[in-house]
Amino acid sequence: EVYDTARPGCLVLDVRMPGMGGLDLLDELKARGVDIPVIVVTGYGDVPTAVRAMKAGAVDFIEKPFSQQVLLDLIQQCLEEDARNRREQAIHNEITARIARLSPRQREVMDLVVAGKPSKEIGRQLGISPKTVEAHRAHLMKTMRAANLAELVTVVHAGAQCPRKITSCKCSP
Repeated sequence: EVYDTARPGCLVLDVRMPGMGGLDLLDELKARGVDIPVIVVTGYGDVPTAVRAMKAGAVDFIEKPFSQQVLLDLIQQCLEEDARNRREQAIHNEITARIARLSPRQREVMDLVVAGKPSKEIGRQLGISPKTVEAHRAHLMKTMRAANLAELVTVVHAGAQCPRKITSCKCSP
């Protein structure tokens, strides 16, 4: 209830916890779109439980007793993964914001430019002059912070996919 999704970290859950069990909590986090690395531990492990945990998004499933160092190493890996995911999400969000600043016409021009269409063909397809296409292209290149076509394609493709692969993600342009 009080978890702040803006805070980086990882979560270590026991399958058997008072109140809501660890796997139920993992399901609830997934349903809420909370994407934080999770390690599931248990003293009562079996294959179906491990499969359920992994399908629900757990990074690892370890059985008690386990070495403290094993757990610490897993936590460190999860923290690194979370930091990487957050960096990728920040980049994705920035690109999505840039795309949102484009007018609908600039977006149309951008899509056709990225598809490899020349200005004359874009103009014919959209019913505008090649000169107007070039004006839109110059503006969208500036807005997208792309120095050339290759950079524009790279930026647009980076923004087109949610790096965190969250099914409830609303950040796709």
